[in-house]
Amino acid sequence: MARKPHMKGILLHGGHGTRLRPLTHTGPKQLLPIANKPMSEYGINSMKEAGVTEIAIIIGGLGSKKVKDYYGDGSKFGIHLIYIEQDEPKGIAHAINLARNFVSNENFLVFLGDNIIQKSIKEFAENFEKSSSDATLLLCKVKNPSSFGIAEIKEEKIVRIIEKPKNPPSDLAVTGIYFLNSTIFDMIDNLKPSWRNELEITDALHMLLETGHEIDYHIITDYWKDTGTPEDIIHANKEILEKSTSKTLGTIAVSVKKEGMVIIEKGARIENDVELIGPVLIGLNTVVKDGARIGPNVTIGNECIISKVKIKDSIIMNNCKISLRTNLVNSIIASNSELGSKQESDDKTFLLGEGTKIFL
Repeated sequence: MARKPHMKGILLHGGHGTRLRPLTHTGPKQLLPIANKPMSEYGINSMKEAGVTEIAIIIGGLGSKKVKDYYGDGSKFGIHLIYIEQDEPKGIAHAINLARNFVSNENFLVFLGDNIIQKSIKEFAENFEKSSSDATLLLCKVKNPSSFGIAEIKEEKIVRIIEKPKNPPSDLAVTGIYFLNSTIFDMIDNLKPSWRNELEITDALHMLLETGHEIDYHIITDYWKDTGTPEDIIHANKEILEKSTSKTLGTIAVSVKKEGMVIIEKGARIENDVELIGPVLIGLNTVVKDGARIGPNVTIGNECIISKVKIKDSIIMNNCKISLRTNLVNSIIASNSELGSKQESDDKTFLLGEGTKIFL
């Protein structure tokens, strides 16, 4: 029996990330780091691990060049990449349709670039290749179903898929990971734009059901996050740090207090009188000194200088200088920012875009 052609991949890397401004004023949200890696890299790794190595990245809007600069042709990630431009955000179904020639008649995997999943999807990919269904969806129970596309299930079959329902028929959200075959393109050809003027993937999937096609599903109970808000990103950062393993590649002074999972990357220097409460990740060539207390749930990027401050539940990106005499909590500080203060102050929470300078 002839083996099916290799499954291809589509990674969606567009969108405006409006709920993450000002972080997204200078680049796409999918490049925002979680545990010092762009969030879309988790999607790429997930696809690669499932055997998908030919991937089209759909880019559009601000920062498309940054995406190309970071991923290049994919060779340093062990994959082959092409880029397809989407001139404006017209919906997931529209983005998938742009990759029609790339996909041809093969099975393919669509992954939204802002989705973080901790479970391997390899088994789902293998099952889809063997199955006769036209789509397989990964579903996940959520607390706020009216914010997602929701699947209604009866007698272990998906009977309806509805986008952001006011009265949700279930709490099973359709995650941004779809296994599809070329039948979906026939559905997309018949779609009409939704109230937000987009071609909705949920409508295309529902049309599959209405025309008698079969959609399989798996309910994932491991961690899955659609990282649309700062809180989501900080939460995903915590989850990934908690599942990491301690390592010390930099230097650490004898008097440093250290507990829990701590990663200190190459060239980093942790000086006397510093406390690290894991999970904590300190990036390449970063210096932490002068009584700073870092953690829990903190990632600090590369080439930073951190002093005096107490930081928890936060993400500090590359090339930042922070010498605040305060507690910095639930914050995301973008690259090349400087924060300083002469006197102590109350707890602070910041969401700062690239290159911000604040002196209190």
